[in-house]
Amino acid sequence: MPQPKVTVLIDTYNHERFVERAVTSAIEQDFPASDVEILVVDDGSTDATPAIVKRFAPRVTYLRKENGGQASAFNFGILRARGEIVAFLDGDDWWQKNKLSAVVETFEKNPQAGVVGHGIIEIDSATLRGSSLSPEHPGYFDLRSDAGAKRFRNYMCFLGTSRVAIRRSVLEKVLPIPEALVVEADEFMSAMAIAHGGAFLLAEPLTFYRLHDQNQYQFREGDASRMHRKMNALAALEDALAVRLEAAGVPAAAVQIIVEPIHITAARMKLILEGGMPWETYRVERADFRLAYSRTSLGYRAWKELTLAISLCLPTPQRRRRAGARKRNRRRARRVWESVYTSMSKTMRPVE
Repeated sequence: MPQPKVTVLIDTYNHERFVERAVTSAIEQDFPASDVEILVVDDGSTDATPAIVKRFAPRVTYLRKENGGQASAFNFGILRARGEIVAFLDGDDWWQKNKLSAVVETFEKNPQAGVVGHGIIEIDSATLRGSSLSPEHPGYFDLRSDAGAKRFRNYMCFLGTSRVAIRRSVLEKVLPIPEALVVEADEFMSAMAIAHGGAFLLAEPLTFYRLHDQNQYQFREGDASRMHRKMNALAALEDALAVRLEAAGVPAAAVQIIVEPIHITAARMKLILEGGMPWETYRVERADFRLAYSRTSLGYRAWKELTLAISLCLPTPQRRRRAGARKRNRRRARRVWESVYTSMSKTMRPVE
């Protein structure tokens, strides 16, 4: 069997509402079908996903495994990919018809690049509204400098699953992806691939990225279960990248630029879920402000420092909730006592 130019690797879990569109978008590419193999890795779906995907055989190869999360699905699928280039697609997203043609052409014109990413169109499933996002500075970069690390940090959204394609020769240097990364595995994979091969970003939005109520990465803040899972994955991601990037020869300063926002996000999620002291909130918010507003005016920085300092005097969210509960209990007890007192007053009224 001849080696395909591209492997489309679709990872899916309980995507019965969406996976047909993902697979169809891969089949209907304007790139020669004879040069493309399509693999669907099902991470243990319990819905109708298997039956839907199997309808596309033999054009599509269905691969099922026990549920283990995003990293385990990537490890499983990459080992079975035969293409020179592996293009990743989530089972709830879909592609423009010229996605593969544009990506392969970019690889051919930029042999130094091991990774290609591009713009996206976000689609809200609830409203069906879309918005296009593209990198402000497309082109080539690597992680050998602070500037390259900052570019990765700012443009990771264009290098996640459904957007990223990686040469298989580079992926072989990345594996294995730590399986603690049940989510966020794409950030580890892309960062390590760029450390080994550099990346080229296209401005053109070639992926439709779907926002919906089952997203494993994007979800409402009040979903404690998913927040815990993401928080733990971020902590594992920070640890793994710090070690593996250094081993790949990325300068220490560049490593710090990449892992610092991951640390801040995980720390903020921990404060939301588990609480903490005011000084911990101050430290996290101050670090986040420094990253997000590095070029702001001196006056605004001074004002922000003042407002953050004031927050040190405020109670933590947990203490505020406990104080609120105590206040509600006092009101409830007062109402009960007033009711009892009124009843007693009526029964003990003197006879005239």
